[in-house]
Amino acid sequence: MSKNNSRSTLIKMATIGALLASTSTVTLAGDSESIRWKVQSVFGTHLPALGDPIAQIATQIKEASNGSVQFKVYEPGKIVPPFAITEAVKNNQIPAGLALLGYDQGKIPASGLFSNVPFGMEPWEYAAWWYDGEGKTLAEALYAKHNIQPVLCGVIGPETAGWFRKEITSIDDFKGLKIRFAGLGGQVLQKAGASVTSMPGGEIFPALEKGAIDATEFSMPAIDQLLGFDKVAKNNYFPGWHQTFTANHLVINKQVWNKLSASNKAMIEMACTAGTLRALTRGESLQGAVVNGFEDKGVTARKLDPALLAQLKGLTDEVMAEQSAKDADFKRVYESQQAFMKEYKSWKRLAYLPRDF
Repeated sequence: MSKNNSRSTLIKMATIGALLASTSTVTLAGDSESIRWKVQSVFGTHLPALGDPIAQIATQIKEASNGSVQFKVYEPGKIVPPFAITEAVKNNQIPAGLALLGYDQGKIPASGLFSNVPFGMEPWEYAAWWYDGEGKTLAEALYAKHNIQPVLCGVIGPETAGWFRKEITSIDDFKGLKIRFAGLGGQVLQKAGASVTSMPGGEIFPALEKGAIDATEFSMPAIDQLLGFDKVAKNNYFPGWHQTFTANHLVINKQVWNKLSASNKAMIEMACTAGTLRALTRGESLQGAVVNGFEDKGVTARKLDPALLAQLKGLTDEVMAEQSAKDADFKRVYESQQAFMKEYKSWKRLAYLPRDF
């Protein structure tokens, strides 16, 4: 080989090497990958406790990793529709997203049990079941079938029982009522005779204002106020029987997750654990002031009659039995939750002061 040919070959090899280095999606700093993820959120980051934790997590994880792990958070619908996040992650259209797993209920019946359950756990009780009971193990096994790694990334307290134009005094008042209601609670109200629809948060107020729906639920009072429900529906009911907690999860494509180093997996899990606590504390800190301001806005906070709650509980038991009979995963997860609640109740009954003591 001539000197000119040899030199030409070396130049070509160097060029190819430089090109490969410039197009690599993973760079190494010590033992850590450089992660740059698009993360689609199911809720707007302007919504306190429900939507803003993922933005805080993105900021904190960037700082804690010295910039090696970065999430670019996208608002609902910017990449995929809010109800399509897990499907997009499954197919690696996006590497990760913040999801409400209950939106997967049409394809994964047991998913709703990981986001909200009628007459279910209180938020810290759910977190205890997730971290120290069977929750995390069951969720990971369920979603592994769908090429997804779920990480708990937010828990908040109960929703209100809904915003209604008219008072609700008996179970018959739900018959024919057009209401936006999500998840398993929606199935319960269907049994009560309501006409139930589900829609993303951004679509609810226009539907309520135009009369397409008569009532709605969405989240806690501070969040519902931002969405404007109190301008149209003046009866806000409590307690939130249908959603005693709301849990959000960071869903990650399984292949993407498996390629991460142990240190980066741990960093993401730590960030989400911190985000879970901050979502809970922020949510609890805001509601009292909002409820105290109801009177000035012409809103009446009402409590559902105990007899009505008992009827809703009976319908809930029917729904849970039906779903358990249809789906083995649903049955397994629900039984795990019920067993945990039964055991925890002994401690709760003895240890905590009654409110307003």
